[in-house]
Parts: sequence; C-alpha cells; structure tokens
Amino acid sequence: MNTQAAAALALLAGSYLLGAVPFGVLLARLFSSADPRRAGSGNIGATNVARTAGPGAGLATLSADVLKGYLPAAVALSGFIGPEESPNAYLPAAVALFACAGHCFPVYSGFRGGGKGVATAAGGFLALAPAAVAVAAAGFLLAFLASRRVSVGSLTAAAALPFAVYFFTASGILCAAAAAVSFLVFLRHAENLRRLAAGAEPRFRLKP
Repeated sequence: MNTQAAAALALLAGSYLLGAVPFGVLLARLFSSADPRRAGSGNIGATNVARTAGPGAGLATLSADVLKGYLPAAVALSGFIGPEESPNAYLPAAVALFACAGHCFPVYSGFRGGGKGVATAAGGFLALAPAAVAVAAAGFLLAFLASRRVSVGSLTAAAALPFAVYFFTASGILCAAAAAVSFLVFLRHAENLRRLAAGAEPRFRLKP
C-alpha cells in the first residue's frame, strides 16, 4: 500500500470516528445536567439537546455536528481531489458519507443511539457543494415554518440535496454520495415518519 492510499484510508477512518463523537451528550452535560438520551425524544442531535438542555446547548451541538462533517471533507478536498476519472476523486464524497454514518451509527455506543445525520451531512456537503446545501437549507426552513416540525424540514432538505448537488456540480460521484446520506437521514427518521403518518409528530418547542 502506497503512502497516499494509507493516508486516504486513515482519513476515511478518522472521518467516521469523528462523526461518531456524541457532541450532543457532551455539550448537554456541559450546559446542564440533562442527558438527551434519557429525555425528550432520546436523540443526541441538536433539536433534542435544545429541548432538554436549552437553546445554547442546542446551537453548540448544531455547530459541532456541522463541523465534524465539514472538516474531514475539507481536508479531503485540499489534499486528495483529482480529476473525475481518478480514484481519489471519490475520496471527498466518501469522507462526507463516512462522517454522516459515524454520527448515525456511532461505534462508541455499539452502533446505537446516534443522531439523525442532518447537520453532519450538511457540514460535509458544505465543503463539497455549498450552493446545494443552501438550496437544501432553504427547503428545510420553508418546510419547518409551514409545519413547525423539525423532522419535516429535515426530510425535505434530505430529499432535495441529491438533486441540488447534481444541478450545481453535475458530478455523479457527489450525487451518489448525497443520495446515500439522504437515505441515511430517512432511515434515521423512520419513527418520525410513522408519527407523521399517524398525525402524532410533536411541534418543535424549546425547554421552558
């Protein structure tokens, strides 16, 4: 194995391990005594952290989750990006996908108890296709304001991302990675989808 291949594998592993860090749990404990895994929806993402530990903890969690997607993808772009036909052209997209997978299925807790993947996916594609993330974010905002449900906004953004990525980049590689992270987001929202179908999905409210 040559040095560049070893570095690529190390970056993939590092992106997954960074993605798996439960910043929501750590920051909720820093801001309050709440454990988001045992309160609210039980999720470690920014929405439930905001509900259970306050808006400051929620914003800090959102920032950390975005960064753990953005930083590995930015590193991959800066050191490994190549022409479309190069194997290394796949690396930035794969790194973004691995970071999102780490957030959704963290090794530190036996691949259980992860987040929904939205913020980490947004961070990865903010490095790879920022205009596409802006479109997805607009979709999130419109759907959230219309429904007052974060899950509706998140699913709208996830559905829009692959199309926006292809529109702005015309890259099959990036579009495939965006479709994969969109699938992960929908998979992690399975319970929300069931509640939405039953009319039982709660509207977003911060901790009093």
